[in-house]
Amino acid sequence: MIRVLLADDHHLFREGLTRLLSEEEHIEVVASLRSGEEVLAMVHDLKPDVVLLDVKMPGLDGVETARRLRERHPDLGILLLTVSEDRETLFNAVQAGVRGYLLKSSTSQELVDAIHRISRGEAVISPSMSAKLLDEFVALSQGKRQRPEDILTERERDILRYIASGMSNKEIGAALAISPHTVKAHLRHILDKLGLRSRTQAAAWAERHGLTGGPTQKA
Repeated sequence: MIRVLLADDHHLFREGLTRLLSEEEHIEVVASLRSGEEVLAMVHDLKPDVVLLDVKMPGLDGVETARRLRERHPDLGILLLTVSEDRETLFNAVQAGVRGYLLKSSTSQELVDAIHRISRGEAVISPSMSAKLLDEFVALSQGKRQRPEDILTERERDILRYIASGMSNKEIGAALAISPHTVKAHLRHILDKLGLRSRTQAAAWAERHGLTGGPTQKA
């Protein structure tokens, strides 16, 4: 039996997926959870072979949950499910250590096959995303991926450094002599520019792009 743990914040989708997988002879759904936080709290006791994660969950999203799972359970098979065909999200997921990346438009048989393959240590990516992943690796190898300074202002980079260090908006405002409301506005612009959804994602992005160690200057 392949022990599967799944997490999605949409109840109907989660319920349907649980019912679908429970009908498979060689798959056992050990838990159906709502968030990445619940997954991290329960994965050790449940001991799944494969974890299915929705990419866009509130709080810890699928990519960040996968990253933390990989750090704690390096042999765990992780499959992300998403409606998005965004190339950056796919690349970040691969960097996080997932073994599978499927669009939610995939058929039920494609999902079941992916679970079996991932449980055997194989990798699975939706065919429509494979070319995008290769394009991203080509861009990386040629040094064409945008640098933080190509995307963000100096003030935005400073705020990201503080966010990566775990500081609150109030603490960042005090350090930069601006109001917490202004910090919040900057963060909203940062998330929009980077295509991110949360403060956690912003901190992870900052760390991946070397925005750590405090701001370049205070203003």
